Amino acid sequence: MNVRFADRRPEGPHALAIPLTAGKVEAARLAGLSGDAAAFVARAAAAAKFEGEAGAVAELFASEGRILLVGLGDGESDKAYEKAGGAIVAKVQTSEKTLVIDFSGHKTSGARAGALAFGAVMRNWRYDVYRTKLKASQKPSLDEIVIVGAGEGAEAAWASAKALADGVSFAKELVTEPANIIYPESFVERCRKLADLGVEITVLDDTEMAELGMGALLGVAQGSRKPARLLVMRWKGADKEPVAFVGKGVTFDTGGISIKPAAGMEDMKWDMGGAGAVAGAMLALAGRKAKAHVIGICGLVENMPDGNAQRPGDVVTSMSGQTIEVINTDAEGRLVLCDAITWVQKTHNVKTIVDLATLTGAMIISLGNEYGGLFSNDEGLADKLLKASDASGDKLWRFPLGDAYDKLIDSPIADMKNVGPRGAGSITAAQFIKRFVEDGVKWAHLDIAGMVWSAKAGPTWDKGATGFGVRVLDRFVADNLEG
Repeated sequence: MNVRFADRRPEGPHALAIPLTAGKVEAARLAGLSGDAAAFVARAAAAAKFEGEAGAVAELFASEGRILLVGLGDGESDKAYEKAGGAIVAKVQTSEKTLVIDFSGHKTSGARAGALAFGAVMRNWRYDVYRTKLKASQKPSLDEIVIVGAGEGAEAAWASAKALADGVSFAKELVTEPANIIYPESFVERCRKLADLGVEITVLDDTEMAELGMGALLGVAQGSRKPARLLVMRWKGADKEPVAFVGKGVTFDTGGISIKPAAGMEDMKWDMGGAGAVAGAMLALAGRKAKAHVIGICGLVENMPDGNAQRPGDVVTSMSGQTIEVINTDAEGRLVLCDAITWVQKTHNVKTIVDLATLTGAMIISLGNEYGGLFSNDEGLADKLLKASDASGDKLWRFPLGDAYDKLIDSPIADMKNVGPRGAGSITAAQFIKRFVEDGVKWAHLDIAGMVWSAKAGPTWDKGATGFGVRVLDRFVADNLEG
């Protein structure tokens, strides 16, 4: 969808949206409308009890045509502008071709106009590739947004926001695609377009990983006909020490021999949401030419239960040399992450790692679909990620780590087992990953199991993939690695 900025409203048919801060809507606040139309709109807003709450929309028809009033709350929050942009688009996505958002007479910064455009574009994202029988009234028609009267710097703000929107959209696309379309090899192919933006792409196949001793990752993949891949994306936008983002990319998770219940298993196409977030973040960083050095790693496997699949009780040797007793083959994501984390430490000598994974159902029990879980061995890194979370809207909540939890994954026949007892499942999973983080390396684990897919529409997404994780990584880089 095209977004452009203008000094006046364009000619031709369009829907008109007028953003308003909270308070009684008076005719004088409706800049750009004729006197009679402004008075009519003010009366209609009062009848609809519209008072400008963030994201609230009042829709009416006047002599100027279709008009939507959208609330900005107190007008002091970027998130309110994003919410307003998404709310407008949700109303007109399938009924209008052009949407004009008019800030005339309202003081707003270019950055906040860019935030509104970002929210609008994000909410407009849909993936109708496989839908062949949509009625005309169900098909998206909106293809242009014209923002009038935006503050200074709006176009520059939108250029950066657009790069982020592209990254979030890419993550949504990867997560939305079914597992017969996105599997380890095709995930890699989708990501090759990042090379056009200057991202260095390296791919390790299963033979190369076997030579490196990645028995944990390859053990997950051995029941599938789809070979595993390790995708490495390097963005060197500055001559600095690299930071690594590592994503769990289980492109479909049956649970393996420890097979999941049939009900809801189709959702396991999004068990690669961590890898999708890493790929989306790398696209966003390259798209806005971030002045940072970031390495994105995606451990890509499919977890299937054929005759060659690993069994509960098998012992595998990880790339680090540590041995793992596989108690539950459905606790596979940590097996993928441990080898990917070992590889990036040994290959690139990174000193900061953030991993993202739809790792545990226990996280959804703990936090529902409101927050992702944060675990870290470093207070400073945890604090930076929490601040990036608050600023970006990808909300995180910190959980504890400790020796008492770590002991729960000791194995009687190997260095560790891949699951602990029923309690503290998300914590023991994080403790497992922590065992593969070298001394002196700052590490954080984001368990985003409840966040990459939504059963209901949100401010910047429709039902389905949310793109969670891209924004918090992008903001973390902007706040801490650039400048």
